Amino acid sequence: MKKKKIEQRNVALLNIISPIGLKFGKNNLSVGENFGKAYGIVRYPEAPDYGWMSKLMNIPGTMASYHFKTIADGGDFIDSLNKNISHQRVIAKNTNDTLVRTRAQKAADDGEKLLVRIDQHGEAVGMLSTTIIPLADEPLIFEKVRRKTVSSIKTSRCKARLLSDLQKRAFKHMSPFYTEDDKIHNVTDRICPLTTLMGGFANASSGFNDSQGYYVAKDASGGLIILDFWLRSNDRTNTNFIILGIQGQGKSTAIRHIALSEFMRGTKVLFTDPHGENRFLTKKLGGEIINAGGGSNGRINPFQISVIPKDDEEEEVKFYENEDGHGMGDMALYIKYLEVFFSIYIPDLTSIEKAILKATIIELYNNFNIFWDTDISTLKPEDFPIWSDLHKLMLQKAEEKDKTRKGNDSNVYENLAILLQDGATGADSLLWNGHTTISSNARVICIDTKSLQDTPDNVKRAQNFNINRWTWQVMTENPTEPVLCLYDEAYLNIDPKVPQSMIFLRNGVKSSRKFEAAMGFITHSVVDFLDESVKMYGQALLDSPCYKIIFGTDGQNLKDITDLYKLTTAEQDLLQSKRRGHALMMIGSRRLHVNFDIPEYKFEYFGNAGGR
Repeated sequence: MKKKKIEQRNVALLNIISPIGLKFGKNNLSVGENFGKAYGIVRYPEAPDYGWMSKLMNIPGTMASYHFKTIADGGDFIDSLNKNISHQRVIAKNTNDTLVRTRAQKAADDGEKLLVRIDQHGEAVGMLSTTIIPLADEPLIFEKVRRKTVSSIKTSRCKARLLSDLQKRAFKHMSPFYTEDDKIHNVTDRICPLTTLMGGFANASSGFNDSQGYYVAKDASGGLIILDFWLRSNDRTNTNFIILGIQGQGKSTAIRHIALSEFMRGTKVLFTDPHGENRFLTKKLGGEIINAGGGSNGRINPFQISVIPKDDEEEEVKFYENEDGHGMGDMALYIKYLEVFFSIYIPDLTSIEKAILKATIIELYNNFNIFWDTDISTLKPEDFPIWSDLHKLMLQKAEEKDKTRKGNDSNVYENLAILLQDGATGADSLLWNGHTTISSNARVICIDTKSLQDTPDNVKRAQNFNINRWTWQVMTENPTEPVLCLYDEAYLNIDPKVPQSMIFLRNGVKSSRKFEAAMGFITHSVVDFLDESVKMYGQALLDSPCYKIIFGTDGQNLKDITDLYKLTTAEQDLLQSKRRGHALMMIGSRRLHVNFDIPEYKFEYFGNAGGR
């Protein structure tokens, strides 16, 4: 028996090259795979509000159009209007039916107002025709869109009529490739003053559209927000984020939604993940999960010199004392970084101990043929000293000091060797003693620091500072490659005793615009950033990002956010309502109420971490 060969059909290609199918029924129509129904507006509000037409033109899931023709012969129209007013007055006077009398009286009053506007004020009038077609590719979704359309029309105090037996004519009437249809005009034409139409802002578009980028969320009226976060224009000078809100409001889901979309556009994505929430997403995308809490693939050698973000010239408080970092060599800048690192790890160091530690580190680098003018880019990770090398050198100097020490004089080198021993042979050696093993080759990298959360604060903060240095190195390796680094639980980077850790991040935020780099900070509260001890630096992390997403919150946090961003009463009410998935989004100077209505397929990539 001859085997049959099964040929696969490329449905996507067929859809592109095949003509679209059109089908018209008495009360419905089909455009390709989409179901639809054509409606005409046959009554408009008597006293419409500003923007009334924009609500009709921007109903989600619909195609809408309007046609307006000014009345050429104004004299005949005024005569006709005058006769109609007189006729309605007669009906109101002679009828005994309360409903008929009320309607006639209202029609006569409205006619008089319009007559005054045309005759005495010279206002132009015309015939307005509005048609709307709700569309969807599934019957259940179409029914929801249709109901939403009819409800929105009623909410606007208009009346819609299903255009029975006129579906094909309505579709032609609305299409840019057909002329207007007289029968549709006969059904839907209504007299409308030009000022009423203009005040309706019919051409105003809801949502936010960069004409490139991807779908992020919907605005309050259901309009799509299409953003290109890498766009540089006017008040959008960087791609940095700040995401705020109490637990359970949707921060984690929103940031994964954005991260997945950025990955689809070719952006390299880094997560610093203190709870391991992004491991599932990283694995799904074929990325690399790095255990930075002592894993064999997550070691970052603190003594491997790398590029450090420099201070801006206008900064009053600088990371580099008496310098801004410009004009200094890589080693000189990195020594400054190590001063901060050891101040975090061993906060009780005296000034003398800091000076001796610094001098010993410089000597250690020289022993490895690394000097002030060495080109660091030519060195491999194995060319740099490690923690145990520093410990050995410190022990050696302690022995030499003992030979010349007098009486009860303190041996500073011995004290420093004791303080450094844990990093050389103790528990902390798993973090720092060894050459760098962490890799930046994957397009998605999750730096998992969950195992660090039970360690002492000094170790946790020092390793976070070390990780931040490495992520900055990745962000600046290739100035043409877009890299997005997301810092979850950003408050973990705050150390009131060593504000330089915050200054380091501040410099990164301000320098990122010079590269294709973006930094995103996710946290529950702004209180930690606005504490008096770090406010000078923390506020820059809250102010500088062009994109701010604030989810529901209350209490002192709401008060601080209100003061920081000058929120209006309506914006405060939005945050206080704590509606899950709803947020106040700031895009440059533009502020929007957004709803993160995320496509179902994306949840397959998110996993269950981060809560339900």
